[in-house]
Amino acid sequence: MFRNVAELVELAEKNNVKIAEIMIRQEIEVSGRSREEIIAQMDNNLQVMERAVERGLNGVKSQTGLTGGDAVLLQKYIDSGKSLAGNLLLDAVSKAVATNEVNAAMGIICATPTAGSAGVVPGTLFAVKEKLNPTRMEMIEYLFTTAAFGFVVANNASISGAAGGCQAEVGSAAGMAAAAIVEMAGGTPQQSSDAFAITLKNMLGLVCDPVAGLVEVPCVKRNAMGASNAITAADMALAGVTSRIPCDEVIGAMYAIGQTMPSALRETAEGGLAATPTGKRLEEEIFGKPKKKLVDYLIQK
Repeated sequence: MFRNVAELVELAEKNNVKIAEIMIRQEIEVSGRSREEIIAQMDNNLQVMERAVERGLNGVKSQTGLTGGDAVLLQKYIDSGKSLAGNLLLDAVSKAVATNEVNAAMGIICATPTAGSAGVVPGTLFAVKEKLNPTRMEMIEYLFTTAAFGFVVANNASISGAAGGCQAEVGSAAGMAAAAIVEMAGGTPQQSSDAFAITLKNMLGLVCDPVAGLVEVPCVKRNAMGASNAITAADMALAGVTSRIPCDEVIGAMYAIGQTMPSALRETAEGGLAATPTGKRLEEEIFGKPKKKLVDYLIQK
Protein backbone atom coordinates (compact mmCIF):
# COMPACT_ATOMS: atom_id res chain seq x y z
CA MET A 1 0.00 0.00 0.00
CA PHE A 2 2.84 2.41 0.75
CA ARG A 3 6.56 2.37 0.10
CA ASN A 4 7.68 5.65 1.62
CA VAL A 5 6.53 8.30 4.09
CA ALA A 6 5.07 10.54 1.38
CA GLU A 7 2.75 7.75 0.25
CA LEU A 8 1.91 6.89 3.86
CA VAL A 9 0.89 10.47 4.63
CA GLU A 10 -1.06 10.74 1.36
CA LEU A 11 -3.03 7.57 2.14
CA ALA A 12 -3.87 8.73 5.65
CA GLU A 13 -5.00 12.14 4.43
CA LYS A 14 -6.95 10.75 1.46
CA ASN A 15 -8.83 8.27 3.63
CA ASN A 16 -9.12 10.69 6.56
CA VAL A 17 -7.70 8.12 8.97
CA LYS A 18 -4.73 7.82 11.29
CA ILE A 19 -1.39 6.53 10.11
CA ALA A 20 -1.95 3.66 12.52
CA GLU A 21 -5.04 2.62 10.56
CA ILE A 22 -3.09 2.56 7.29
CA MET A 23 -0.54 0.26 8.90
CA ILE A 24 -3.27 -2.05 10.22
CA ARG A 25 -4.84 -2.26 6.78
CA GLN A 26 -1.49 -3.04 5.21
CA GLU A 27 -0.89 -5.84 7.71
CA ILE A 28 -4.32 -7.30 6.90
CA GLU A 29 -3.56 -7.19 3.18
CA VAL A 30 -0.03 -8.59 3.41
CA SER A 31 -0.56 -11.23 6.10
CA GLY A 32 -4.08 -12.34 5.28
CA ARG A 33 -4.91 -12.34 8.97
CA SER A 34 -7.95 -10.68 10.50
CA ARG A 35 -7.93 -7.25 12.10
CA GLU A 36 -8.63 -8.88 15.46
CA GLU A 37 -5.60 -11.17 15.17
CA ILE A 38 -3.28 -8.35 14.18
CA ILE A 39 -4.45 -6.08 16.98
CA ALA A 40 -4.18 -8.94 19.49
CA GLN A 41 -0.57 -9.52 18.46
CA MET A 42 0.27 -5.85 18.91
CA ASP A 43 -1.45 -5.86 22.28
CA ASN A 44 0.82 -8.73 23.26
CA ASN A 45 3.82 -6.62 22.23
CA LEU A 46 2.47 -3.84 24.40
CA GLN A 47 2.22 -6.21 27.36
CA VAL A 48 5.86 -7.23 26.88
CA MET A 49 6.85 -3.56 26.93
CA GLU A 50 4.81 -2.91 30.07
CA ARG A 51 6.48 -5.76 31.92
CA ALA A 52 9.95 -4.69 30.82
CA VAL A 53 9.42 -1.12 32.01
CA GLU A 54 8.03 -2.31 35.33
CA ARG A 55 10.93 -4.70 35.89
CA GLY A 56 13.50 -2.06 34.98
CA LEU A 57 11.98 0.51 37.33
CA ASN A 58 12.25 -2.02 40.15
CA GLY A 59 15.98 -2.23 39.49
CA VAL A 60 18.06 -4.69 37.48
CA LYS A 61 21.77 -5.28 36.91
CA SER A 62 23.47 -6.80 33.89
CA GLN A 63 25.71 -9.82 34.37
CA THR A 64 28.75 -7.75 33.43
CA GLY A 65 27.90 -5.02 35.91
CA LEU A 66 28.30 -2.36 33.23
CA THR A 67 24.68 -1.24 33.42
CA GLY A 68 21.72 -1.30 35.78
CA GLY A 69 20.02 0.81 38.40
CA ASP A 70 20.01 4.10 36.48
CA ALA A 71 16.26 3.99 35.82
CA VAL A 72 15.71 3.82 39.59
CA LEU A 73 18.05 6.77 40.14
CA LEU A 74 16.15 8.83 37.59
CA GLN A 75 12.79 8.09 39.20
CA LYS A 76 14.17 9.12 42.58
CA TYR A 77 15.44 12.33 41.02
CA ILE A 78 12.02 13.03 39.52
CA ASP A 79 10.43 12.45 42.93
CA SER A 80 12.85 14.94 44.50
CA GLY A 81 11.23 17.77 42.55
CA LYS A 82 14.64 19.10 41.52
CA SER A 83 14.61 18.08 37.86
CA LEU A 84 15.41 20.75 35.33
CA ALA A 85 14.02 19.00 32.25
CA GLY A 86 10.50 18.42 33.57
CA ASN A 87 8.79 15.31 34.82
CA LEU A 88 7.35 14.03 31.52
CA LEU A 89 10.62 14.16 29.65
CA LEU A 90 12.61 12.58 32.47
CA ASP A 91 9.93 9.95 32.97
CA ALA A 92 10.33 8.99 29.31
CA VAL A 93 14.09 8.89 29.74
CA SER A 94 13.87 6.71 32.85
CA LYS A 95 11.47 4.26 31.22
CA ALA A 96 13.61 4.05 28.10
CA VAL A 97 16.60 3.30 30.31
CA ALA A 98 14.57 0.77 32.30
CA THR A 99 13.72 -1.17 29.16
CA ASN A 100 17.28 -1.29 27.91
CA GLU A 101 18.59 -2.24 31.33
CA VAL A 102 16.24 -5.23 31.20
CA ASN A 103 17.60 -6.07 27.76
CA ALA A 104 21.18 -5.89 29.07
CA ALA A 105 20.15 -8.13 31.97
CA MET A 106 18.97 -10.77 29.48
CA GLY A 107 15.31 -10.00 30.11
CA ILE A 108 12.44 -10.05 27.62
CA ILE A 109 11.86 -6.88 25.60
CA CYS A 110 10.12 -6.01 22.34
CA ALA A 111 12.58 -4.97 19.62
CA THR A 112 11.40 -1.57 18.34
CA PRO A 113 12.96 -1.67 15.83
CA THR A 114 15.95 -3.52 17.40
CA ALA A 115 16.88 -4.82 20.84
CA GLY A 116 19.57 -2.16 21.17
CA SER A 117 17.02 0.59 20.54
CA ALA A 118 14.10 -1.05 22.32
CA GLY A 119 13.74 1.58 25.05
CA VAL A 120 12.73 4.66 23.07
CA VAL A 121 9.24 3.65 21.93
CA PRO A 122 7.96 2.22 25.24
CA GLY A 123 9.78 4.89 27.23
CA THR A 124 7.98 7.68 25.41
CA LEU A 125 4.65 5.83 25.25
CA PHE A 126 4.37 5.19 28.98
CA ALA A 127 5.49 8.73 29.78
CA VAL A 128 3.03 10.53 27.50
CA LYS A 129 0.35 8.14 28.73
CA GLU A 130 0.35 10.07 32.00
CA LYS A 131 -0.29 13.32 30.10
CA LEU A 132 -2.66 12.24 27.33
CA ASN A 133 -4.63 9.46 29.11
CA PRO A 134 -5.05 7.26 26.01
CA THR A 135 -7.34 4.27 25.80
CA ARG A 136 -5.80 0.82 25.46
CA MET A 137 -6.60 0.89 21.74
CA GLU A 138 -4.92 4.26 21.34
CA MET A 139 -1.80 2.83 22.95
CA ILE A 140 -1.91 -0.06 20.49
CA GLU A 141 -2.36 2.44 17.65
CA TYR A 142 0.74 4.24 18.91
CA LEU A 143 2.70 1.07 18.21
CA PHE A 144 1.18 0.68 14.76
CA THR A 145 2.23 4.25 13.94
CA THR A 146 5.79 3.53 15.00
CA ALA A 147 5.62 0.34 12.92
CA ALA A 148 4.56 2.25 9.81
CA PHE A 149 7.59 4.54 9.97
CA GLY A 150 9.88 1.67 10.93
CA PHE A 151 8.59 -0.26 7.92
CA VAL A 152 9.62 2.58 5.63
CA VAL A 153 13.08 2.88 7.14
CA ALA A 154 13.72 -0.86 7.07
CA ASN A 155 12.73 -1.06 3.39
CA ASN A 156 14.45 2.10 2.18
CA ALA A 157 17.49 2.41 4.42
CA SER A 158 18.45 0.30 7.44
CA ILE A 159 17.59 -0.27 11.09
CA SER A 160 20.83 -2.17 11.72
CA GLY A 161 23.72 -0.74 13.70
CA ALA A 162 26.06 -3.08 11.87
CA ALA A 163 24.89 -1.68 8.55
CA GLY A 164 24.34 1.98 9.35
CA GLY A 165 25.54 2.87 12.83
CA CYS A 166 23.42 3.85 15.82
CA GLN A 167 21.66 6.47 13.70
CA ALA A 168 19.93 3.51 12.06
CA GLU A 169 18.93 2.00 15.41
CA VAL A 170 18.28 4.64 18.07
CA GLY A 171 17.86 7.33 15.41
CA SER A 172 15.10 5.37 13.69
CA ALA A 173 13.48 4.43 17.01
CA ALA A 174 13.44 8.05 18.12
CA GLY A 175 11.87 9.17 14.84
CA MET A 176 9.27 6.42 15.09
CA ALA A 177 8.39 7.51 18.63
CA ALA A 178 8.18 11.18 17.69
CA ALA A 179 5.75 10.43 14.87
CA ALA A 180 3.56 8.34 17.18
CA ILE A 181 3.58 10.95 19.94
CA VAL A 182 2.29 13.53 17.47
CA GLU A 183 -0.54 11.28 16.32
CA MET A 184 -1.55 10.41 19.87
CA ALA A 185 -1.58 14.12 20.74
CA GLY A 186 -3.97 14.85 17.87
CA GLY A 187 -1.50 16.02 15.26
CA THR A 188 -1.88 15.51 11.53
CA PRO A 189 -0.16 12.82 9.43
CA GLN A 190 2.09 15.50 7.94
CA GLN A 191 3.08 16.67 11.43
CA SER A 192 4.01 13.09 12.28
CA SER A 193 6.20 13.06 9.18
CA ASP A 194 7.83 16.34 10.20
CA ALA A 195 8.44 15.05 13.72
CA PHE A 196 10.18 11.96 12.37
CA ALA A 197 12.31 14.07 10.03
CA ILE A 198 13.29 16.58 12.72
CA THR A 199 14.27 13.77 15.06
CA LEU A 200 16.36 11.79 12.60
CA LYS A 201 18.05 14.90 11.19
CA ASN A 202 19.47 15.57 14.61
CA MET A 203 20.82 12.05 15.02
CA LEU A 204 22.50 11.68 11.63
CA GLY A 205 26.02 10.31 11.83
CA LEU A 206 25.55 8.66 15.24
CA VAL A 207 28.00 5.77 15.37
CA CYS A 208 27.58 2.31 16.85
CA ASP A 209 30.54 1.69 19.16
CA PRO A 210 29.49 -0.72 21.93
CA VAL A 211 32.10 -1.18 24.63
CA ALA A 212 33.29 -4.80 24.69
CA GLY A 213 30.80 -5.48 21.90
CA LEU A 214 27.93 -5.57 24.41
CA VAL A 215 24.62 -3.75 24.07
CA GLU A 216 25.18 -1.79 27.26
CA VAL A 217 27.62 1.14 27.04
CA PRO A 218 26.74 3.57 25.52
CA CYS A 219 23.57 1.92 24.18
CA VAL A 220 21.39 2.32 27.27
CA LYS A 221 22.06 6.04 27.59
CA ARG A 222 21.61 6.57 23.88
CA ASN A 223 18.06 5.29 24.28
CA ALA A 224 17.61 7.96 26.94
CA MET A 225 18.76 10.64 24.53
CA GLY A 226 16.60 9.18 21.77
CA ALA A 227 13.53 9.44 24.00
CA SER A 228 14.23 13.07 24.89
CA ASN A 229 14.92 13.88 21.24
CA ALA A 230 11.62 12.31 20.22
CA ILE A 231 9.57 14.32 22.71
CA THR A 232 11.27 17.58 21.76
CA ALA A 233 10.74 16.96 18.03
CA ALA A 234 7.10 16.01 18.62
CA ASP A 235 6.51 19.27 20.46
CA MET A 236 8.17 21.21 17.66
CA ALA A 237 5.99 19.56 15.02
CA LEU A 238 2.83 20.09 17.07
CA ALA A 239 3.80 23.76 17.43
CA GLY A 240 3.82 24.04 13.64
CA VAL A 241 7.55 23.71 13.02
CA THR A 242 8.22 21.85 9.77
CA SER A 243 11.21 20.05 8.34
CA ARG A 244 12.80 21.85 5.40
CA ILE A 245 14.13 18.50 4.16
CA PRO A 246 11.31 16.02 3.38
CA CYS A 247 11.15 12.97 5.60
CA ASP A 248 12.00 10.50 2.85
CA GLU A 249 15.07 12.52 1.89
CA VAL A 250 16.23 12.51 5.52
CA ILE A 251 15.89 8.73 5.56
CA GLY A 252 17.85 8.57 2.31
CA ALA A 253 20.57 10.75 3.78
CA MET A 254 20.79 8.48 6.82
CA TYR A 255 21.26 5.49 4.54
CA ALA A 256 23.97 7.24 2.51
CA ILE A 257 25.82 8.26 5.67
CA GLY A 258 25.68 4.70 6.94
CA GLN A 259 27.16 3.41 3.71
CA THR A 260 30.19 5.68 4.07
CA MET A 261 30.67 5.05 7.79
CA PRO A 262 33.87 3.11 8.60
CA SER A 263 33.32 -0.47 9.76
CA ALA A 264 35.07 0.42 13.03
CA LEU A 265 32.04 2.58 13.84
CA ARG A 266 29.39 0.04 12.90
CA GLU A 267 28.94 -2.36 15.83
CA THR A 268 32.38 -3.96 15.57
CA ALA A 269 33.63 -2.45 18.86
CA GLU A 270 36.81 -1.41 17.08
CA GLY A 271 36.34 2.35 17.21
CA GLY A 272 34.71 5.22 19.05
CA LEU A 273 34.04 4.70 22.75
CA ALA A 274 34.90 1.01 22.49
CA ALA A 275 38.45 1.94 21.48
CA THR A 276 39.10 4.35 24.35
CA PRO A 277 41.54 3.30 27.08
CA THR A 278 38.66 2.78 29.51
CA GLY A 279 36.64 0.93 26.89
CA LYS A 280 39.52 -1.46 26.27
CA ARG A 281 40.12 -1.89 30.00
CA LEU A 282 36.50 -2.80 30.59
CA GLU A 283 36.64 -5.29 27.74
CA GLU A 284 39.68 -6.97 29.29
CA GLU A 285 38.07 -7.04 32.73
CA ILE A 286 34.97 -8.72 31.32
CA PHE A 287 36.47 -11.14 28.83
CA GLY A 288 40.11 -11.36 29.85
CA LYS A 289 43.09 -11.87 27.51
CA PRO A 290 42.73 -13.21 24.93
CA LYS A 291 39.13 -12.11 24.53
CA LYS A 292 36.72 -14.93 25.28
CA LYS A 293 33.48 -15.46 23.47
CA LEU A 294 30.46 -13.86 25.11
CA VAL A 295 28.64 -17.21 25.30
CA ASP A 296 31.58 -18.75 27.21
CA TYR A 297 31.59 -15.82 29.62
CA LEU A 298 27.88 -16.15 30.36
CA ILE A 299 28.17 -19.91 30.88
CA GLN A 300 30.91 -19.32 33.45
CA LYS A 301 28.76 -16.76 35.24
